Amino acid sequence: MNDVQVLEAVERYIRGEMNPDERLYFENLRKTNTEVDLLVVEHTLFMQQMNRFGEWQKFRTNLQDVHTNLTETGKINSAKLTGKAKVVYLWNRYKRVAAIAATIAGVTALTVSSLVNTFNPVPENAKVKELVNRVKDLDNRTRQLDTKIENVDKKDSPKPIIATPVRYNGTGFLIDAKGLMITNAHVVKNSRNIFVQNNKGDQFKAIVVRLDIARDVAIIKIDDDNFKQFPSLPYGIRKTNSEIAEPIFTLGFPRNEIVYGEGYLSAKTGYNGDTLSCQIAVAANPGNSGGPVFNHNGEVIGILSAKETDAESTVFAVQSKYIYQALEELKSNSLYKNIRMSPKSSVSGLSKVQQVKKIQDYVFMVKGD
Repeated sequence: MNDVQVLEAVERYIRGEMNPDERLYFENLRKTNTEVDLLVVEHTLFMQQMNRFGEWQKFRTNLQDVHTNLTETGKINSAKLTGKAKVVYLWNRYKRVAAIAATIAGVTALTVSSLVNTFNPVPENAKVKELVNRVKDLDNRTRQLDTKIENVDKKDSPKPIIATPVRYNGTGFLIDAKGLMITNAHVVKNSRNIFVQNNKGDQFKAIVVRLDIARDVAIIKIDDDNFKQFPSLPYGIRKTNSEIAEPIFTLGFPRNEIVYGEGYLSAKTGYNGDTLSCQIAVAANPGNSGGPVFNHNGEVIGILSAKETDAESTVFAVQSKYIYQALEELKSNSLYKNIRMSPKSSVSGLSKVQQVKKIQDYVFMVKGD
């Protein structure tokens, strides 16, 4: 890429306009090319300074308008003013709507207060004096409210669900405790933004790190500071094929809460003898796509992939051994070379109820737009 193309790519990256594959490629480029990484940092700072300069210019214009208005109405005498007006610009960013409103009120009160104090001498007009007192009172109240909001923000509270324009829902599940997940490729392949939501309603941003259209397998990574890593996974991922008539169960999100399904392995191959998949007899809906298929030991034996609409309860799943293949291919990327999956399950021997209780926190709804 020439300099212009690199700069255009940097701007698209900063504005979040890249698709998941482009973003992954560009982030890898940043890690291997210090010049590109430095350009991203410098350009980010440059754009922030430009935005601040625009805000400052707008504020100066408003300040001049106020000054002119006060002069024309006789509230101040410009001839007696000396020095430069000192304006303190405060901006406190809060996540809550109430906090944002309080901050705006605080900025307004401080700005007006600064203006009144700057334009000496103190006006003798009774109405102006009353206005000054009200501004000071509002300033004090705003500061008290800001303090209260700060204290509330420091307390642990549930994270709000991000309003995401959903194009398609599916299911995914963790294959390592640090946030690496697997789902179907058709769930995420056309999505610009991806979010995953757990059974508690907490929602996190995710990115695609491996997309295999032929096998309908995608590996995605939770890329969100709010996500807390797990110590380990309670289930194992099986490397070998399962047997016909083996009992199985599924967990997925065909609706806005996790749903359990139960059935059995009905064929070792998929549609028309496809050796990539296996056939399972279980109730499933579109939102189940990408969800895990477990055997009675709590081992993942497949990824629920597709339903044959011409036959009742005919569902196919990508065999779990291909999860290992997909991960081995991902390890060509140095960022993921140390990822390991265990075939052992810690929930083997427990009842289904207890297995589901321990497993459900590791299964997520996948949303794409």
